[in-house]
Amino acid sequence: MAVGTARRIVRDLLTAWGVPGEARDDVLLVISELVTNALVHAAGERISCRLRRTAERVRIEVEDQDGGPGLPVVGRPGPHEQHGRGLFLVEALSSDWGVTAVPDRPARVVWAELPSVPHA
Repeated sequence: MAVGTARRIVRDLLTAWGVPGEARDDVLLVISELVTNALVHAAGERISCRLRRTAERVRIEVEDQDGGPGLPVVGRPGPHEQHGRGLFLVEALSSDWGVTAVPDRPARVVWAELPSVPHA
């Protein structure tokens, strides 16, 4: 799944759900970062995304079929480094996030939950 395709599908879904602009923009940034991380760091060829919405939040799940070595960690890149800010942004925009192993197969789900309304 290409990052642009994921963003386009998620944007359309969030619009249909009535998620307001600022909250929608945060979700789109997080989906971009999670899909990019899966494309760059996962060893598998298949990535899937799931979204769920409640009145209070949107939950994003990005699953890669072969998580590759190690678990994702929040980077703290220097001001001139070009990469390594993805999970830092996910952490900053999300009310919660984490990684869940998929039982009985070499896959993992990186998930994030964000408010479905703009921050007060």
